[in-house]
Amino acid sequence: MNLIINCGTGNFSSVAKMINATGGKSFFGSTSQDIDKASKIILPGVGSFDNGMKAIELASIKEKIIEKVKFENVPILGICLGMHLLCRSSEEGSLNGLNLVEAEVKKFYFPNNDKIKIPHMGWNIVKPVNKNSLISSHKKEQRFYFAHSYKVVVDNPNLTIGTSYYGSDFCAAFQKKNIFGVQFHPEKSHSFGLELIKSFMEL
Repeated sequence: MNLIINCGTGNFSSVAKMINATGGKSFFGSTSQDIDKASKIILPGVGSFDNGMKAIELASIKEKIIEKVKFENVPILGICLGMHLLCRSSEEGSLNGLNLVEAEVKKFYFPNNDKIKIPHMGWNIVKPVNKNSLISSHKKEQRFYFAHSYKVVVDNPNLTIGTSYYGSDFCAAFQKKNIFGVQFHPEKSHSFGLELIKSFMEL
């Protein structure tokens, strides 16, 4: 069963509806027992980095997520803030992340172009790069919905599986073995998001 971690920081119902549309089944949970039952984990998130990590730590599931993903190889998909929480740390906060992916989260910064507004919001093209299990390389153009002021910077560029452009190219999606993160919101991205969620369900 696909677990959607519910710590009060995400669009849970929208993600569940999209999973249902692929023919998959999901349940909401925020306990170690819920994580033990999960065949896949989705970590959605909106809001700030520290609030997201505090919610995970208050639920006492940080170590259980790491154990399940890192040592039992259960696939996990972090969405927006959820992607950030998979990383080492963020400029947005002072707490450590889950540190499942060697990456830092940094704020968009355009000192020489005040026409580029922050946050980055709306539809944008995502280009697949590197071989991966999530983003199709067969379509000419894929668009996803973004809403963020921070971006992921991976230590190893080979972990990037999708890029988008906002002032400069940035990592829109990454994969490290069974660990996936997307900066955009697939649950708000219509057919493109549905296809991505379906790919994750079929892992």
